Amino acid sequence: MAVQAARSLYDAKGIDVVILDVGELTLIADFFVIASGSNPRHVQALADRVVYSEDIARKPMHVEGYGLGHWVLLDYGDVVVHVFREEERDFYGLERLWGDAPQVGLEETGHSGDADAEAGDQK
Repeated sequence: MAVQAARSLYDAKGIDVVILDVGELTLIADFFVIASGSNPRHVQALADRVVYSEDIARKPMHVEGYGLGHWVLLDYGDVVVHVFREEERDFYGLERLWGDAPQVGLEETGHSGDADAEAGDQK
């Protein structure tokens, strides 16, 4: 599910798509998928791409920030998707906060190794 969400974000031109494997660090979720959008409309479009993806067979259990365009959180239980405007992503710094969580590069998921967009494989 985390990989499918990351691929959906990447395909929709998400900026710096990353999967953090937080399962060993917290009970909140197994994976955080993080991406940025360049403006509020792009953030909304990225979140919509995940929610309405045909590759993801379930809907989020909880959604925060939908329609505001600065930050959208999609909670699938084991996977939490965060889509930020770039400024908010820098401010909240989830990658710094969860710095001990392993990341997997995009090339390992079958996409080319674009430095601006990374994603990872699930366990």
